[in-house]
Amino acid sequence: MARPRKPLLSTDRIVEAAGALVDAEGLAAVSTRRLAAELGVSGPSLYNHFRTKDEILEAVADSVSGQVDLSMFQDGRDWRTALHDWAVSYRAALRDHPNIVPVLARGPGRRPAGLRLADAVYGAMVAAGWPPAQATSIGALMRYFVMGSALGSFAGGFVDDASAYDPADYPHLQQAHLLAEQQEKIDERAFETGLTALLDGLALQYEQVHRTA
Repeated sequence: MARPRKPLLSTDRIVEAAGALVDAEGLAAVSTRRLAAELGVSGPSLYNHFRTKDEILEAVADSVSGQVDLSMFQDGRDWRTALHDWAVSYRAALRDHPNIVPVLARGPGRRPAGLRLADAVYGAMVAAGWPPAQATSIGALMRYFVMGSALGSFAGGFVDDASAYDPADYPHLQQAHLLAEQQEKIDERAFETGLTALLDGLALQYEQVHRTA
């Protein structure tokens, strides 16, 4: 009986395996040797698909960008609603894969999904009547805000030990040890509060732009 053939090595398999490593252990865990072992292949075979480790990480980053919903820029939603819904989807993708955020923070580079994301936001803002320069600033502003929210948890940064907050030193942090257990709720509320404030400010600018046009 013939032996079952191993699945052929593919770009998608490499990216999937690398993404799983990044999610589980961080960027430092990814190496061609480790990936080859995970995939059951020889190290040199990876170079038929990627020239360097950085190229692999770029592909992982692009796969995460590809998870962000862009339909809101095409289905008739007004610019403010579209930005809100896109930011929520963007944050959800980054929240699921926080370890890849430092790679995404470099910008889209030549990554196709990252470029489609930037194109969708910029195009929708210009189509909505924003001047091109301000549309560019909005894209940058939203990226800074969403990525910043994905880099870590505010509430999760406080230890759940009441003795760490001596009232003599920290008189206003006597409930801080309770924050960690409410981490998800607090972080979600903070994100929505910040996003609403950001969009309110943009709405005022939008009115000014069209009042003086």
